[in-house]
Amino acid sequence: MTNRREFIKQVAATGILSSLPNILLPQHKPDDKMIWAYLLHLSYNMWEDTVPLKYRDEAFQCTTCQEAMEWARGYRPNLTFDETLWDVLLKEMANIGINMVLIDLGDSIKYESHPNIAVKNAWTPEKLRSELAKMRKFGLEPIPKLNFSTTHDIWLGQYSRMVSTDIYYGVCRDLINEAIALFDKPRFFHLGMDEELSSYQKKLDYVVVRQNDLWWDDLYFFIEEVEKNGARPWIWSDYAWNKPDVFFRKMPKSVLQSNWYYGSGFDMNNLTEPNKTYLKLYNDLEAHGYDQLPTGSNYSNAENFGLTVDYCKKIIDPVRLYGFMIAPWIPTLLPCIERHKEAIDQVAEALKKYKS
Repeated sequence: MTNRREFIKQVAATGILSSLPNILLPQHKPDDKMIWAYLLHLSYNMWEDTVPLKYRDEAFQCTTCQEAMEWARGYRPNLTFDETLWDVLLKEMANIGINMVLIDLGDSIKYESHPNIAVKNAWTPEKLRSELAKMRKFGLEPIPKLNFSTTHDIWLGQYSRMVSTDIYYGVCRDLINEAIALFDKPRFFHLGMDEELSSYQKKLDYVVVRQNDLWWDDLYFFIEEVEKNGARPWIWSDYAWNKPDVFFRKMPKSVLQSNWYYGSGFDMNNLTEPNKTYLKLYNDLEAHGYDQLPTGSNYSNAENFGLTVDYCKKIIDPVRLYGFMIAPWIPTLLPCIERHKEAIDQVAEALKKYKS
């Protein structure tokens, strides 16, 4: 471990915040505009390392979004992505006021540092740069996401079976550096780090879970690599659902937090576990002074995103409320066009209500 990583660890553990470099402190929120973000997948290789038997025929054609979600959920050696839908969605987002797109890259790019990770038909770095330039012309700020949770790192290929080794650290460092360069030093870099528990890996053939200090050491490694490249680390916050005391003792304030809760009930008094814990984390993150970008979804119901905005607007100080994100968790495939449009419409409705 480097001296800087040890420093980050000690700062988080002791809670000492005075006389620290700005990058380790809560970051000053820009005054210009709220973030309205959309999570969009170039790669969908993050769920299972095998493919359900009925979908192993590569010639299978999905006709419904449900089929597309099931077909794409297992590991696919080809790019699971439709560029026509991508173009449609970018225009729709720009039209309604979405101003940020979090792009799940995974193995969808033929990285110069590690081209062996890429699936067939992966974008070249030049293709990605061209698309990012197009997004910026639409007023959309592109942000990279590489999920390093062991539950969602199938995209790393052979390296997902080398977690926490010197080889692994070298590959992850290279990928973070290259992605940040490709995105021309983005404001944020999403590291994922969600659902790293054995209970989430029941369908995986190869199970690996970091815990205790090893999980934190690796997180600090990722934070260091992101910060030294001038971006701000961003993660899913669900580690705090299970170990809140450890989370609030060890998580640096410099890390942007996205808690997520996809239910339709927002009355704490009427919620049962685990939903009560999921929702309450918004309150707890605010109480501990973390910057937040709450995340809703249309994955399970049509009300969640709007209700998430209403709830978090009331309980999070505007100084720490960076904005909101919707995460449909559906592949960028044409059979899912209506589900994507529904998600965009929900953001449009919430945005309009937020401004009124």
